[in-house]
Amino acid sequence: MIAIVDYGMGNVASAANAFRKLGQEIMITDDPKLLKKATHIILPGVGSFQAAVEEIEARGLREILQELAKEKPFLGICLGMQLLFETGTEGTVSNGLGFIPGIIEKIETEEILPHIGWNTLDVRENASEFQAFQHKHVYFVHSFQARTENRFIVATTEYGAEIPAIVRNQNVVGMQFHPEKSGEVGMNLIKWFLEESSLEVRS
Repeated sequence: MIAIVDYGMGNVASAANAFRKLGQEIMITDDPKLLKKATHIILPGVGSFQAAVEEIEARGLREILQELAKEKPFLGICLGMQLLFETGTEGTVSNGLGFIPGIIEKIETEEILPHIGWNTLDVRENASEFQAFQHKHVYFVHSFQARTENRFIVATTEYGAEIPAIVRNQNVVGMQFHPEKSGEVGMNLIKWFLEESSLEVRS
């Protein structure tokens, strides 16, 4: 059972459809009791970091998400990836979920923002489990990026600046792009998450 966290700002329908295409049973919920029953947690997101944090707080989801990230494979998509970090600077400075050390800041680039469109992945040499995705195209829509230690960066993309595209801290994975909108490559990345990330759940 895959749980997609509904906090009022996620692209939940398209995310759900992607998992259903892979034959997965989906629930879209903000109910802590149901989230605890899931095998995998998906945190999507569209909008601003500050507003997302406010919604998570208003629904009483912070503590349960922090608990689940220690127990289950956990995937953050787009804004959901940014929420995995400690701090966001969009709007006022806000506290993220803190699963990965780092801060979310506006992309420093001379290119037009938001960054919208297809870009290639540059997979780090030490990320052997992702080498099949080297130079593959995925679809981005964002103006902010993560700044974090290299050890948490699995792959980057280039948009007048080097931008983390995939991050990972054991069973917690973040994808700055939209895998559900990235065709076959995106579907294969979702398959990877379902099949491999569960091996890294922290004890």
